[in-house]
Amino acid sequence: MTDHAKFDKHSNPAPSNLAGVGNFPDPGQPVFHGFNPVGLWTLYMKEVRRFFKVQLQTIWAPSITTLLYLVIFTLAITGGGSNGAAHTVLGVSYASFLAPGLIAMGMLNNAFANASFGLLVGKMQGTIVDYLMPPISELELMLALVAAAVTRAVLVGLAIYAAMFLWPGVDVSIHHPWAVVWFGLMGATLFALIGVLTSLWADKFDHNAAVTNFVIAPMAMLSGTFYVVTRLAPTFRTISEFNPVFYVISGFRFGFLGQSDIGATNDAVIVAALGLGVLNAALALITYMILRSGWKLRS
Repeated sequence: MTDHAKFDKHSNPAPSNLAGVGNFPDPGQPVFHGFNPVGLWTLYMKEVRRFFKVQLQTIWAPSITTLLYLVIFTLAITGGGSNGAAHTVLGVSYASFLAPGLIAMGMLNNAFANASFGLLVGKMQGTIVDYLMPPISELELMLALVAAAVTRAVLVGLAIYAAMFLWPGVDVSIHHPWAVVWFGLMGATLFALIGVLTSLWADKFDHNAAVTNFVIAPMAMLSGTFYVVTRLAPTFRTISEFNPVFYVISGFRFGFLGQSDIGATNDAVIVAALGLGVLNAALALITYMILRSGWKLRS
């Protein structure tokens, strides 16, 4: 055996510190010193692919359920047949009045469902480390979760719109595209943020279901989706005006019909649009601060 083939671990010790060797950073030094778009995009795509793998349940099933709402409530209110044309709301048939509200409600419910699932399942299955260990900040984590939930909401909304566009007796022509886009995105963002907060607070699926049944469902059902709030008693009308979903539904409907419960002028709708933007900004700040504190995540 030649001298070159001999190896003595004592005469050739391995380096005790690889810091600075090649492209390796020093231990404890962050690799990303600012915004990490790659990490944000990666987590976003992970969340999108998660719900897209079961798209029959997450996208198409809500569309069918929403169409059933349209059929049942239209038949219940108008009685069907030739009498349906006599039942008008805000100057249009009841089916055309109902359609935008159902689209918005489907978007909101699915935004919440998607955002309230990820972190909760991670905590229950012990895989929450998959969200905490990657080199992304709390802001990037929140943005990815909310963006994925809004993406699912938009896909559900498009599926419902396509179905209603082909449905006989329903007019879903758009008068104000900006209102449809703004209120649709703001409503989905609002429920996505509520979903992230729910996912942080909940320790089991019962907690999530409690929020869904006692908070989300009443907010969605009592928002003027199936009726105009001007027909309510003054007390209940005032209560409805404190429900942010009322402004989402009404503003979204304004985009389709050119009028709604909050007024037929752009000024009233713009005020509601700005109010939703401020509410979402405040809720996003609260969500970010809770994420940064590590509440129920790192304990």
